[in-house]
Amino acid sequence: MNEDIHRIKTEILDSFDEELEQQLDEERLDQLVADGMAEPTIDRRIYFRELFRLQHELVRLQDWVQYKKLKMVVLFEGRDSAGKGGAIKRVTQRLNPRVCRVVALPAPTERERSQWYFQRYVQHLPMAGEMVLFDRSWYNRAGVERVMGFCTPDELEEFFRSVPEFERMLVRSGIILVKYWFSITDEEQEFRFRMRINDPLKQWKLSPMDLESRIHWESYTRAKEEMLERTHIPEAPWWVVQAVDKKKARLNMIAHLLKQVPYEHVPKEPVELPARVRNADYIRHPVPAEMYVPDIY
Repeated sequence: MNEDIHRIKTEILDSFDEELEQQLDEERLDQLVADGMAEPTIDRRIYFRELFRLQHELVRLQDWVQYKKLKMVVLFEGRDSAGKGGAIKRVTQRLNPRVCRVVALPAPTERERSQWYFQRYVQHLPMAGEMVLFDRSWYNRAGVERVMGFCTPDELEEFFRSVPEFERMLVRSGIILVKYWFSITDEEQEFRFRMRINDPLKQWKLSPMDLESRIHWESYTRAKEEMLERTHIPEAPWWVVQAVDKKKARLNMIAHLLKQVPYEHVPKEPVELPARVRNADYIRHPVPAEMYVPDIY
């Protein structure tokens, strides 16, 4: 019995390791360039306790979405390095990828640029019983495409005319649409960019477009302000996440997301593990030694 309890405890601790590893990696990253700077943050014990509690509730929400055949879309928008990716990882970390999936589209192809603007996004919308998280969405047009000159003024104006009706149509169709903007300061973005520059394990996160965005900080600010003003509608309002403190931002966003759907406990049939069928004529053949991965650790 004691051995079984030990194995159970080990399995539970192992399930927490992914989050612990991510957090330790972030702290290591901070140390590379912090040079005595300490970003405000929540106590680690409180952070993990609340994160695991909220992730448990996310599993219950997922079960409810699947049980009630709901369709849920969550948009994650914000400046480069604002923490969208980290927040998405914490949302999906313990969810079923067949129920909750992430959509992060690359730059449109030549063919896609000739389509109706929303067409490439529509094909990724959820079916009944699914949650879809967009790591950047159709709002690329109001942000990077506008600032970097990838769309014309007429295309931008057509987007602003179309997107409220497009989102109202989604909501009328039964989709639960939640839109988050992750907000950070100029100083915080510069700090995070420098952390990535100095860490070879994170440099891949810095694209030429990310670096270019630093030059156009004020243009992005004006673009964001107009976007929020013209696309904040009752059917699909914007929710701004204060994201200078990454840990608090994740907890606040997940807690808010859980309140967007009045979910309940889903009744489930007890699961019983069937006994293994053993056949007298079955003989397990040995695996050749050269096929094993060497035991280095």
